[in-house]
Amino acid sequence: MNVEFIESELTDLRNQLKNHYLYTSLQNLEDIQIFMEEHVFAVWDFMSLLKALQYHLTCTSLPWIPVSNPVTARFINEIVHGEETDVNELGVPKSHFEMYIDAMKEIDASTNEIDNFINSISSINTITPSLENSAITKETKDFVAFTFNAIKTNQPHIIASCFTFGREDIIPDMFLEIIKEAELSKETKFTKLTYYLERHIELDGDEHGPLSLQMINELCGDDENKWNEVLYYAKASMQMRINLWNGIAEKIKKSVLV
Repeated sequence: MNVEFIESELTDLRNQLKNHYLYTSLQNLEDIQIFMEEHVFAVWDFMSLLKALQYHLTCTSLPWIPVSNPVTARFINEIVHGEETDVNELGVPKSHFEMYIDAMKEIDASTNEIDNFINSISSINTITPSLENSAITKETKDFVAFTFNAIKTNQPHIIASCFTFGREDIIPDMFLEIIKEAELSKETKFTKLTYYLERHIELDGDEHGPLSLQMINELCGDDENKWNEVLYYAKASMQMRINLWNGIAEKIKKSVLV
């Protein structure tokens, strides 16, 4: 088995994501507010996936010793640098999660649920009860729970599979069009959200994709069992993303009917 085979096996799931009805459900700023209030949990747990890879694939303990694969370590450290300590539209160092929170506030999306969640967690073992106490969709709760179940395996190839194949991006062009229309109608500028989306596009360019696939190759090698687990978690991760989109789309639909 190899990366090309896995990608071919994911074609149907990827097409489901690309053509998901959530995208056509986003019609106005209120819909984006609902989307962001749920999606912010996925923005947050992405960082734990990334930091888990940094823990396993770079040296984060003392004394320092050389890692087995400096190419993979550099790739992970570069992503950590870009995601955890980027600069916002004002040139102030911030994580992408914090930029997302700022963008939510800019469009009057509520950050209450994610704020309460962050304040209530003290270790990886407090994630589940804190999720259960959050007033978010079941699909969002399941998405985060799945992420941390993968992290708890302590298997770099499994975590890398969720990281590489399970994080299908939203469609930024669609977002930007709605934001532009809202700016015209409200005669204001949503600079933070626009910057976040454009920065996201810039950083997720042609380099990160091939390097993440190279990481999968190096972590699996000739171990067929690892390749099978990568395929399983890749499919499961993408299905969890589809489920997340389903939950958000239904929440938007219900808000319209109220």
